[in-house]
Amino acid sequence: MDERPMSLRLAVQMLWALLVVGAVTVLLIVLREDDLIRTWAEGNRATREILERQGLEAVKDGSVQPPQFVPVAVTMYVVLAALVWVLGVFLRNGFEWARSGITVVLVFSGVAAVGGMRVGQPTLFDVCTVVCLVLVAALLVALWHPRTTAYIHADLDGPADDQAGVSAPAA
Repeated sequence: MDERPMSLRLAVQMLWALLVVGAVTVLLIVLREDDLIRTWAEGNRATREILERQGLEAVKDGSVQPPQFVPVAVTMYVVLAALVWVLGVFLRNGFEWARSGITVVLVFSGVAAVGGMRVGQPTLFDVCTVVCLVLVAALLVALWHPRTTAYIHADLDGPADDQAGVSAPAA
């Protein structure tokens, strides 16, 4: 029987769900890269006129190169997913530092996501961002729920010998 509290089990499930949504977002970046380049070109004074007069291919072949969305997205996803996966394993086993590490990653990712929405991205990516932000908010609530905290801090309550499975010698 799993003694982990429901709040921790939900946090871990939402963490895995966040990784799945992130993978879907990266797949959409690969499939919809032209939409991202078009949106970037519309917001860039140097390329806006080229886009309007000559089209997307002229922007791609122009002297001002569009950002490389796909390699950056894939690399960031792989690194962050590996980090979050490892931290998630330690979180399940009650390590406080893993909870803190996940919190830091989530907060910085949330700030970056809001920044992405502010610069203007295609609507499809706004939807992915909102879904991720909702998951992040729910995940933070579960991570810092009192029952999760009690589970993580439970190891601090008992004697060190009992935790290691060694009982104190009888007097």
